[in-house]
Amino acid sequence: MDLKSGYPFWTVRSGLIDPFPALEGSVECDVAVVGAGITGALIGRRLQRDGHRVVLIDRRECGWGSTAASTALLQYELDVEMVDLAARHGDAAAALAYRASAGAVQALSVELARFRRIGFRRARSLYFATRAAHRRRLIAEWERRRDVGLRVDWLESDALRRAFGIDAAAAILTRPAAEVDPYRACHALLRAIVRDGGAVFDRTAMSGFAVRSRDIRVETDRGASVRARHLVIAAGYESQRWLDARVARNRSSYAFVTDARDDLARLRGVLAWETARPYLYMRTTDDGRLLVGGADDRIDLPIVRSARVAAKAAKLAREAERRIGVSIEPAWAWGGTFAETEDGLPFFDAHAQYGPRVLFALAYGGNGIAYARLGADVLAARVRGRAHACDRLVSFARLDRRARVDVQPAR
Repeated sequence: MDLKSGYPFWTVRSGLIDPFPALEGSVECDVAVVGAGITGALIGRRLQRDGHRVVLIDRRECGWGSTAASTALLQYELDVEMVDLAARHGDAAAALAYRASAGAVQALSVELARFRRIGFRRARSLYFATRAAHRRRLIAEWERRRDVGLRVDWLESDALRRAFGIDAAAAILTRPAAEVDPYRACHALLRAIVRDGGAVFDRTAMSGFAVRSRDIRVETDRGASVRARHLVIAAGYESQRWLDARVARNRSSYAFVTDARDDLARLRGVLAWETARPYLYMRTTDDGRLLVGGADDRIDLPIVRSARVAAKAAKLAREAERRIGVSIEPAWAWGGTFAETEDGLPFFDAHAQYGPRVLFALAYGGNGIAYARLGADVLAARVRGRAHACDRLVSFARLDRRARVDVQPAR
């Protein structure tokens, strides 16, 4: 599956980092993780901290798939606003989803702050009204988040312009949030896994697996195998090939970075995005560039996506210029696959197709890295045979369109 087009900045800057060996022969472990992008790395590291022996495999070089194309805005906010999520699943479920995601961003920030040279920085998220007509909707969203205890501030247009140089009717300013180089962060996590006794293999594709009475045997395209008690399929958008049920729809999204510049200091440490759908978003990088993304397509055909990268980057640059009032020129531009679930929530669950020891990690959505950290806790509890507060929130039971997430309100 061709997951990206153009020149993702993270790989242009860093090149191929620390290739891992391909798997030859057979290995045994407690948990096998298929997919060594940032989702698999976060899950593998979390399971390792619980004392499990972990083995990760990836069909590409590690982190070279969707992770390399990610723009890595670490926010608790879902693509679906809290008001809309409450209308679908109820107030308690919406509150749980947003609080759990905020907790995941906080945990992720603590975890990533331990590593050096991964472009990590704590930040604030700025959600601004694309049009004046969106102001009332934004007020309702601000009030709902405030009422469940999330840290949110309201900014009128004058304050927004003074503080951040963004021309919009109003905005919500929130914490926690952060930013990172996802490719370097992925490799930092994988190196930590290997250092502490785990194993990571790249250029090793899972060709199939068999669920047996006492273990699961994963077969690879090289004739090697992994025997494990549990299997976690964290292969990003390619994970859907192992499910008969359709759980998400693949889309294409686009992004670019500028050359380093010193006239955007007001945007440093700010993850700015808008109320329109699909939305424009902006942040700076650790070396002073502006990163802009959005312009999503509702299809994901690699040949079409590749042909559109330059035009999409030019469109995003024009839209960003209107918001911040300065001229913008893309230096590197790229496009990539992303997946969208119907309600904006991820899936971290076993599916009836395979039974309880095959777990799927589908961190789909605009805040996929935060989802991955939340999912790491959910799956760690599942491997230990324990319940997690978010089990129903991230369950495959949601595929029944009539289903609402039945959670108890917090006391």
